[in-house]
Amino acid sequence: MSNISAQDIAKRAAKAARAVATLTTDEKNQVLQRMADAIRSDKQAILAANADDLKAGREKQLAESMMDRLALDDDRIEDMAKALEELIELPDPVGESYLLEERPNGMRVDKMRIPLGVICMIYEARPNVTADAGALCFKSGNAVILRCGREAIGSSKVIAAAMHKALRDSGLPEDVITVVPTPDRELMADLLKQSDYIDLVIPRGGEGLIHYVSDNSKIPVIQHYKGVCHLYVDKDADLDKALALLLNGKTQRTGVCNALEGLLVHADVAATFLPKAAAALADKQVKVHACKASIQHFDGAEPIADTDFGEEYLALEIAVRQVDDFDHAIEHIQDFSSGHTDVICTENEATAKRFIQVVDSAVTMWNTSSRFSDGGQLGLGAEIGISTSKLHAYGPMGLQSLTTEKFVVTGTGQIRD
Repeated sequence: MSNISAQDIAKRAAKAARAVATLTTDEKNQVLQRMADAIRSDKQAILAANADDLKAGREKQLAESMMDRLALDDDRIEDMAKALEELIELPDPVGESYLLEERPNGMRVDKMRIPLGVICMIYEARPNVTADAGALCFKSGNAVILRCGREAIGSSKVIAAAMHKALRDSGLPEDVITVVPTPDRELMADLLKQSDYIDLVIPRGGEGLIHYVSDNSKIPVIQHYKGVCHLYVDKDADLDKALALLLNGKTQRTGVCNALEGLLVHADVAATFLPKAAAALADKQVKVHACKASIQHFDGAEPIADTDFGEEYLALEIAVRQVDDFDHAIEHIQDFSSGHTDVICTENEATAKRFIQVVDSAVTMWNTSSRFSDGGQLGLGAEIGISTSKLHAYGPMGLQSLTTEKFVVTGTGQIRD
């Protein structure tokens, strides 16, 4: 397969997609279980390949956040297998139908959910995406082409090889899940031209990758440029609850798109809350960029201008701003949020509902951590990505987001006058 062209990859995937589209839910679930078992069985081979990827990453001096996303261990491999098993328990959207209308002439008009066809997934240092995306596309009746970055190519190939065993044992073509054998940029550019065979492109990685794919693709692209997520601590917040949300959202795992990058605190509670936040963040060695009104509460914080917010740090680093009131917080979010996830902490239900209504992010949260903005945590099973564009999906993308609806019209011989 090393000399295969982008068109050949796409054509094979399109052919394989037809085989998946006709499988029953039970048949797909049996294959998913075989995939999960194969990943567990091949754990040592996956860890060995990942060790090579990590060694190469250290030699290239990859950022700590990227190294974190790249790294696999026993727990993360088990999480991959469990994510596949969780998909088994989820309803299969393919074939779902509902009555849209019964026309006066007796025709019945239904909508039926069907697979998209072929998904091309382009991602960087996330080997777990190989399993997640492969399984999600398979359960939703699609074939997938996985173009992994150079950083994770070894790990991804071994994970895919385990899933290929399950496909072969089930009498299905390996092209249902294709890992592009080389991270060559020219081959990726050619894949983005295969609109006759590929139905959707999902890039997942840094802003540079997303912009490149969006600018060069002849195929529809799901976009998510970055995750600048905020926690707004309202004047009616439970401050202990707010502190827990802050620490979990910022420090539980930093190199991910649902980690907090901005803290907004209502002026009425700033004098009480910010010293507590400062002590807790210092204990976790979080670097703080603070506005003029809040910097007095932090030792060693760097001043930040009102125009310089909106940075995605992906590290133990956060921007803090004291806001005058609710409207000031909303104005800040509108100016600096990336549309990924924004959280309000308040005990005032009316304020929370207003926040949810006016904040135009893919996920809005009330009194819960931004770290739950994830397909698995929201009950979707594994996610293939997060869309911050509104067509055709918005937010974490699970099984249903990998399908579309077609019209099914049933008659008894009606003809149009």
